[in-house]
Amino acid sequence: MVLKRLSVSLFFGFLLTSLIVPSSIARFVVEKNSLRVTSPDKIKGTYDSAIGNFGIPQYGGSMAGAVVYPKDNKKGCKEFDGFGISFQSKPGALPTFVLVDRGDCFFALKVWNAQKAGASAVLVADDMEEALITMDTPEEDVSSAKYIENITIPSALIEKSFSETLKKALSNGDMVNVNLDWREAVPHPDDRVEYELWTNSNDECGVKCDMLMEFVKDFRGAAQILEKGGYTQFTPHYITWYCPQAFTLSRQCKSQCINHGRYCAPDPEQDFSSGYDGKDVVIENLRQLCVFKVANETKKPWVWWNYVTDFQIRCPMKEKRYNKECADGVIKSLGLDAKKIDKCMGSPTADSDNPVLKEEQNAQVGKGSRGDVTILPTLVVNNRQYRGKLEKGAVLKAICSGFEETTEPAVCLSGEVETNECLDNNGGCWQDKTANITACRDTFRGRVCECPLVDGVQFKGDGYSHCEVSGSGRCKINNGGCWHESRDGHTFSACLDVDGGKCQCPPGFKGDGVKSCVDVDECKDRKACQCSACSCKNSWGSYECSCSGDLLYIRDHDTCISKSGSEGRSAWAAVWVILLGLAMAGGGGYLIYKYRLRSYMDSEIRAIMAQYMPLDSQSEVPNHVHEERA
Repeated sequence: MVLKRLSVSLFFGFLLTSLIVPSSIARFVVEKNSLRVTSPDKIKGTYDSAIGNFGIPQYGGSMAGAVVYPKDNKKGCKEFDGFGISFQSKPGALPTFVLVDRGDCFFALKVWNAQKAGASAVLVADDMEEALITMDTPEEDVSSAKYIENITIPSALIEKSFSETLKKALSNGDMVNVNLDWREAVPHPDDRVEYELWTNSNDECGVKCDMLMEFVKDFRGAAQILEKGGYTQFTPHYITWYCPQAFTLSRQCKSQCINHGRYCAPDPEQDFSSGYDGKDVVIENLRQLCVFKVANETKKPWVWWNYVTDFQIRCPMKEKRYNKECADGVIKSLGLDAKKIDKCMGSPTADSDNPVLKEEQNAQVGKGSRGDVTILPTLVVNNRQYRGKLEKGAVLKAICSGFEETTEPAVCLSGEVETNECLDNNGGCWQDKTANITACRDTFRGRVCECPLVDGVQFKGDGYSHCEVSGSGRCKINNGGCWHESRDGHTFSACLDVDGGKCQCPPGFKGDGVKSCVDVDECKDRKACQCSACSCKNSWGSYECSCSGDLLYIRDHDTCISKSGSEGRSAWAAVWVILLGLAMAGGGGYLIYKYRLRSYMDSEIRAIMAQYMPLDSQSEVPNHVHEERA
């Protein structure tokens, strides 16, 4: 039995290392973020650090902190409580970044112990001079699975020489402040993000498979919103290996591979004598690729998420339902064309290349800035491999950081990716507490102070100390900052929505229009209702004028007239006489004006003509001069 397990393990390990890319040209790219030392001055500068493949990196943002190097438990392999050490920051102080040494235990355990002691981030110092590597989670370690999924702080590996510089500064008593920056960890060239997930249909591969399945279920909703809105272009991928030529006829290759050893996957239980085989996984991986291709042809690529999620739930290996029959049931329930999917898959027994899987093997090779895909699962955003925990909020933040700034869709501003910096002192931005309006906006990149757009009305200003309404519609927002008041069912406002907006007390009031407008007493000030027959009564913002007897008050003329009878006719006759008199006076004035204008023009013309020809009233003027005699 021991020999059997050993042979299986050796073959399994050999199969994993037999990638289609020869090791001499395989290229693994370490994803980095920028680490900038801000103090002390003598070591200020920017340094590279390798993002850990667990925890939650702050993609699209940055984090400032003070570095601490513990006196005891320097490698962080034990709980810091046992040494009486706490990294919890005091109120008002910078978060604590713990520096620990590499060695003696898993990277993830070091970070977990530091997190439990209150650290906000962890820097792991390499123990040898070498190129930076990616800190990954331990393989198939049940005990570590319990804490890996709970790691929420970011971590990074730094070079040995740089770590020695930090340690020296700390030993000299210097305050070492650094800034971890993930803003350029993902390229963000335009308003669409292209991302891909390298996954696996095997649900019996341990901790990583469980985390992957959970992520697909949680992320499905957000992924479909992004895809349906045209914000992203998603592509699923599946890793396969080939069986070395010398083993293609062996029982192991036949059970783990299809197409005569061209496309293989490890045995799910790592036991060739029972359970499902690797070729079962390859076939289901191929089916899921074809589901995506067929769904994509119908302009509904997001259906892939539904299929993969439903297949996980309905067809698990544990229940012995991981087969074509169960898969066909899922395909039918989603309304997909089963015949097209079968045609896409081809024959697994054919001694020839499968176009779909061949394309997948070619895609595993790194291109451009992206290295070879060797870690499963792997998320690639804008051709840059994601590092960190596969968790909905963290992945959504990484995808959102791939959009050009200001082009992010609404899902990127949801509570799951917001930093909630606006909750603390309004983020230091302007706000109008009365109208409940603020310039602070939480984004996955951190808070920004921008004067808001409210109900179609734009505020303008610096966003920090000043924002004011501008343009049309300003009076809808907090009455434009002007005075307004309501009494007895009547409301008056000093806001005028003209000429860019201004505050001016309405008719019937006086004041500055901003803080106050006071009622004008038209009766007391004798501004209205002053005719002999008028009786005046002041009201708020106006007045009431009545006439004695059978008279009617005419507000525009501030006079009383009879409602009917001779008095009314006499009053109207008087009005007509006045109007006729004004018309006659105007006509007479016009005639006089015309006469005087004509006389003036006649005199001007005579004056001009006199310069060129003698007139009857003038003596003749000689037009030449006689020469003098000699």
